[in-house]
Amino acid sequence: MSSPVLISLDAMGGDHGPPVVVAGVRDYRNRHGGAGVRFLLHGDETAIRAEMAKHGLGPDICDVRHTDKVIAMTEKPAQAMRRGKGSSLWNAIEAVKSGEAGAIVSAGNTGALMAISKLILRMSAHGLERPAIVASWPTLRGVTAVLDVGANIESDAEQLVEFAIMGEAFHAAVHGAERPTIGLLNVGSEDMKGHEEVREAARILREGGFGLAYQGFVEGDDIAKGTVDVVVTDGFTGNIALKTAEGVARFISALMKEALTSSLPAKAGALLAMPALQRMRQKIDPSAINGGPLLGLNGIVVKSHGGADAKGFGNAIRIAVELARSDYLMKVSESLNRLTLVLEQPAAVDAAMETPQ
Repeated sequence: MSSPVLISLDAMGGDHGPPVVVAGVRDYRNRHGGAGVRFLLHGDETAIRAEMAKHGLGPDICDVRHTDKVIAMTEKPAQAMRRGKGSSLWNAIEAVKSGEAGAIVSAGNTGALMAISKLILRMSAHGLERPAIVASWPTLRGVTAVLDVGANIESDAEQLVEFAIMGEAFHAAVHGAERPTIGLLNVGSEDMKGHEEVREAARILREGGFGLAYQGFVEGDDIAKGTVDVVVTDGFTGNIALKTAEGVARFISALMKEALTSSLPAKAGALLAMPALQRMRQKIDPSAINGGPLLGLNGIVVKSHGGADAKGFGNAIRIAVELARSDYLMKVSESLNRLTLVLEQPAAVDAAMETPQ
């Protein structure tokens, strides 16, 4: 039987607030059962309880913590940290810090979520500077974890290795792979391709002794192929790739709808092929990608798209539950501590050589 878990929700975050957040709880329960999972919703109690009544969710499933303070989607991270205490987002994260909740999900301001999460929860290992956001990407072979998809515009070699370690632990915890394979996103598969930081990251991953199944460089088309389980890149490239994939998925869906409703024979063919078409639609549905954990924090934080619908928010809840029930945090901490030792070795050697004999 699955262990009981409490998930903290920023009910006021995102473009829609309580209507989507509460509907997302119902969607999660309808599609995944929700046995042993309860929710702590932070925000406007009147609005939240109205949505709970609409969706048939009682106090046995949802508890409400009232606050009338909300961080706006347009607020800058520095402002959110200064003025955000007592807001729905701040209180939702505090519930994880105190140990009351196993994870927090928010569709709110990404910069504010990252800044306040780092302030309250701290990073999980010495030397980590910022979290990374990971996306679960549908592929021909199943699902590939891609990170970073927006938290860090630029990343040096050490950060890319950190992403590899965190992505491997995430994929094992959420998608069940025993030994996930890892690739670094590059402009070619040859060793000499790419900029200095990605080549240095490749060297560290090959020689660091982390026990990771590092496969080398992969290219953009390898993501959809599912060539590796974890694709590592900087947040600038990753975010563009993610938004491009979501746009292509919507483009294909629109083309299919147009083609299959263009004539009576097309409609008849679509009716006959409906089961297969439904499976394809589910595979490329952008909401299936929704729910990007902020990896590297000393606690589980999941970012939902601000414009997510109930199904998308329900998927973000699913990821939060699976991470909360896993040994993800322990695995990441052990591997990052090992990375610190590896990176300190060259410095120790240099210091010894410089010391007069």
